[in-house]
Parts: sequence; C-alpha cells; structure tokens
Amino acid sequence: MKSVLIIALTAVIAGLSVEHTRAQIPGNEAAGRWDITIETPGGQQPAWLEIETSGVSALVGQYVGPSGSARPISEINYSEEKDRYSFTIPPQWTQRETDPHFEFSLEDGRLKGWTTDPEGNKLQWTGVRAPLLEREEEPEWGDPVELLDSDLSKWVVPDNNQFHVEDGVMINKKSGGNLVTKQSFEDFKLHVEFRYPEGSNSGIYLRGRYEVQVIDSYGMEPESHLLGGVYGFIDPSVNAAKKAGEWQTYDITLTGRTVTVVLNGTEVICKRPIPGITGGALDSNEGEPGPIMLQGDHGPVEYRNITITPALN
Repeated sequence: MKSVLIIALTAVIAGLSVEHTRAQIPGNEAAGRWDITIETPGGQQPAWLEIETSGVSALVGQYVGPSGSARPISEINYSEEKDRYSFTIPPQWTQRETDPHFEFSLEDGRLKGWTTDPEGNKLQWTGVRAPLLEREEEPEWGDPVELLDSDLSKWVVPDNNQFHVEDGVMINKKSGGNLVTKQSFEDFKLHVEFRYPEGSNSGIYLRGRYEVQVIDSYGMEPESHLLGGVYGFIDPSVNAAKKAGEWQTYDITLTGRTVTVVLNGTEVICKRPIPGITGGALDSNEGEPGPIMLQGDHGPVEYRNITITPALN
C-alpha cells in the first residue's frame, strides 16, 4: 500500500513539475486560441491561430487562413529581447518564391502583427482570444424554419449566383457564388438534403464560420476534408457517403462550438468541439450569431428541404 502511495505521489509531483516547467517557457503568455482579422486592400479577411506549449521548451501551433484548412506550425519562435513572436509555414494551394511569414506581439491582451500576402506585401492583423462558447444546459428548441422557397427570398444572392429553384430543388449547375441566409443563428439543429454529380464539391458553413464538407466521397477512408467531416478539424467516425447522383441527408446540431453530425442516418460526429473557424469563413467573430452559407463557388450541387430549428435559450 505504501509503495502505491509513493508511486502516485511521485506521478503527481512529476506532473506538477512539468506544468511548472511549461509555465516557464518564454512567450507562453500567448498560448491559446485566437480569432484573427487581417486587413487587406480588398477588405477584412478572417483567420485563426492556436499556440501551444510543446514539451518543456517550445511553442507550436496551427493556423487557418482566409482559405484552405488548418495547418501545423512546427515551431513558433519567441524573442525575449524584442518581445516578438514569429513563424513561417509553406503555402497551401499556391506556388511562390517565399513562404508566408508571420510576426506579432502580445499587447494589452491582443495579438498584433503582420503577415505576407501571395505577392510578398505586408498585411497588418489583430487577434482576440477565441471565446469558449460553453453551454451549461441543454437547449430548448423553437419552431422549425424553412429556408428554401421559390425565389430565394431568405438568402443574400450574389451577383455571380448560379443557384435557382426548380420544383422545390435549389440547383447550382456550375461554379458561381455562395448563398448566405439573411437571418443569423446562434445554436440550432439543421436538416439539409443534397445531391451532387461525380467529383463535385460544395460545403455548408455553420454560422458562416465552420464548414461541414459536401464532396463526392463514396468508398474513401473517412477524414475531415471528405463528406461528414468538419473541414480540416474533425474526421467523421465512418464514411456514410452514398454514391454521386443519389440524394443524401445531413442532420447537424451546433450548440456553442460543439457539433453533432448525422449523415444519411448515421452519427459520424458526436458532440465534438470545433477548435476554430475553417477556411472560407465569412468572419472570425466566433462569439456572435451567424448565417448559414452554402458553397456555390466549387461545383454543381443541388439542395432541398433545408430546415433550421433555432434554440430558444
């Protein structure tokens, strides 16, 4: 009995020692998740950054830009002399001579810094700590709201829109613009039916910030970039995709940042927290309600029976 107590006490002391050592890592004050707004000549763009301590001496993390998915940062450098952080990551979708570089500091509880655009220009950005979005109680649900009608009256229709409605089906025949609901939502249950041709790609953005993937994925190994996944963050437990050309269904529940995804009657994600915004988000204001956005800029897709049930509390 005494030996068991000694082992347990040793483990506790070791754990406290590791946590104490991590707390001494230079620059650890910036550890956490950050919602970022980048200033560009074309307007503000959203991004997201996570900073973590690694072992007892380093800072690492992951980054989501205005497009693409979460990418690992092998090391975030911190200069105690300059009180500045920096890191460089490879470009994700484009080829260019220099890799995107980031430099920033922690000032008055915010991150402030700059990054380089594809042409190498410096873009200023700021970051605020991402909200926890924890919910203490299960929601009470309101009445379902139909989001689809014959003239897309509940959606903001862009100039390059290719969506139109035929016999209750919203059809996007070719790449065009994204549809965004005029109404914003906080916590909700969403039912969507969709169909796509072979090889096509779309997506459903929850609060305009978190993409649940819509893409031809039949027979593939499940992962976050395929059907059933939260893009770049959460893998579905199984691949429940049907073949291209068949109607499929999503039933998605979002409370705070916790998501449950049921694909074609199979629960593929069960109450998992979404770490942050995904690429293509409308903004990074995670603490605010947001709209539903349907991607129309990737490929042909059809949607029908789009129903959202908001939470009352």
